Formats: sequence, structure tokens, C-alpha cells
Amino acid sequence: MTKPWRGDKPQICVAHAHYDLKGELARRGSPYPCTQVTSLDALEKVAHDAEVLVVSMLWKDRILDWTPNLKLVQSVSAGVDHYGQDLFRERGIHLCSAQGVNANAVSDHAMGLLLNLSRRLYEARDDQKKSYWRPTSTKADERLHELSSKTVLIVGFGGIGARVASLCRAFGMNVIAMRRSVPETSPEGVRVIGQKDFLSTLPLADVVILTCPLTPETFGLMGVDAFAAMRPDAVLINVARGKVVDEAAMIDVLQSGKLAAAALDTFVEEPLPASSPLWGMENVVVTPHAAGETQFYERNVVDILLHNIQAMETGGTLKNQIV
Repeated sequence: MTKPWRGDKPQICVAHAHYDLKGELARRGSPYPCTQVTSLDALEKVAHDAEVLVVSMLWKDRILDWTPNLKLVQSVSAGVDHYGQDLFRERGIHLCSAQGVNANAVSDHAMGLLLNLSRRLYEARDDQKKSYWRPTSTKADERLHELSSKTVLIVGFGGIGARVASLCRAFGMNVIAMRRSVPETSPEGVRVIGQKDFLSTLPLADVVILTCPLTPETFGLMGVDAFAAMRPDAVLINVARGKVVDEAAMIDVLQSGKLAAAALDTFVEEPLPASSPLWGMENVVVTPHAAGETQFYERNVVDILLHNIQAMETGGTLKNQIV
């Protein structure tokens, strides 16, 4: 098979503000020439020769006008809603996501947030700063919670959601998972529902964990009706996308006591504006879209990248192919 590259090896360009993917390629002994930049302006200067572009947060559709030799875009992120996919199809350029590279990290983070809320570790950290030794409450409903026997509703049952379910089961929780299509046979210990049963299932949940992608079906899914259906002692955890949640509706129920607490990693506007009331709410934990962060990120992305380069050279199947 004739290789798709102009020369013997593809010209790789990495464009990312944080990740050293060129360094990871070098550590692997990669034979492919690679240029790495950290800004959009720098990318414009070197993009002409790129045949493989590894990129994510810097992506703008106009980059396609700078890259006449481009054959493959390997996204550094699992989400690809910011890529103009129709433009890729028109120009015959492949787009592959990084789905799965941070499934462990995101699911670990979700469980960390859940334990933070149930054991009120955020409260202990605040007390530590004030040198305050909080006494045990005489009221049972004010004490720290156990996860065992509680019910969690996991919205989104892909790789991340499935691992969150496994971790929740290990803590003795009752697990319900919502996905687009309900399989004939559910995984052991998990009750799977479709979106049509979402509102009617919410009152059963002590915890709602969002792990779903942002799609037209999930945009604003956690809105006024959903929050009205949740119990006032329930908590919400979002490691999905900010726009899955109606932030104004969420803030209202948190402030009015109709939702016990929330732990949030993603927001409608990022960075979260300093003016947002979420920063100062005692029953809210904020993390800066960090759920996917892992020391293994470069390693995991390069695994997919090298597989996909080889697949293009041999006519094999691209991993995580979107276009």
C-alpha cells in the first residue's frame, strides 16, 4: 500500500499549551519528525508542512486553511464538539478523539468528589485554616455520611461511567446508570435506564454523577425540572461538561436548600468567573476542570497517535475515529 505521506515519514505537529507530546515521542524513540508549539500564532507559522496535527484546546476551524498537506488530526481531548466535522469530511481529513486516555483519572476524580461531599472534607479543610476542632454533632442528620447502601445515578455509561459504576459498587452503593440505549442485558449490579426514565428515577438518587458527553440530548439536561425531581438531601457531581447543567437553576436550588451540595469540575464559562456565587458557597466544591489531569496523559495520547499513524500506513482501523 502506498503511504499517505509526501515523504517516507509523516510530518507531525503538536499544538498544545501544556502537554509535552514531542518529548513523549522522543522518549519512545519515535522516528517521525515532530514540531511542537504552544500558541495559535506559533502554529500558523509552522502548520503548512503538517501532515499529522495533534491538538485540542488551541483548535480553530481556520487552521484547516493553514494546512494543505494535513491528513490526520489527533485530538488531545476526548471531546470533539469544538471541531467542525463537516469541514473535515469535505477535505478528506481524518479526525480521531482521545477517548479513554483519562477514563481512570476522571472516574478517580468523580469518586474523590463524592468522598469529599460524603465525609465533608471541604469543611475539615476550612476548619483547619481556622484552627477549629469541630465537635461531633448530637443530631444524626448532621453527621458525616457513609456511601454503603446509598443510591447513585450515573448519567452517561461509557468508559468513564462504567468505571465510576464499578467503584461505586465497591463502596456498597446501589447503582443506576442512564445511557442512550438500554441493553438487553445489564452489567452485574447495575440497573440501566434510558433518558425517558430520567426524571422519574431522580427521586431515588442520593447522588447524581454526570459523566456524559455534551450532545443535543444532554445540553441543559440538569435543568429546572431535573432539580425539582431531586431530593433536597441529594448531591450533584459534574465531571461531564458545564453546559449539561443549567447553572442558574442549580445555583437557585443550592441557595434555597433544595439541593444539599454539589461538586463541580466543569462550568458553562471557563475559567469560572470571579463573580460566580459558586466560589463562595459552603455547600459547593469547585475544581478547575482538572478531572482529566493525569501524569500519564502524554503517554496515553501518544499510544493512540502511534496506533493511528500505523493504521493509516497499513490500511488498518483508526482508533477513536470521528471522521
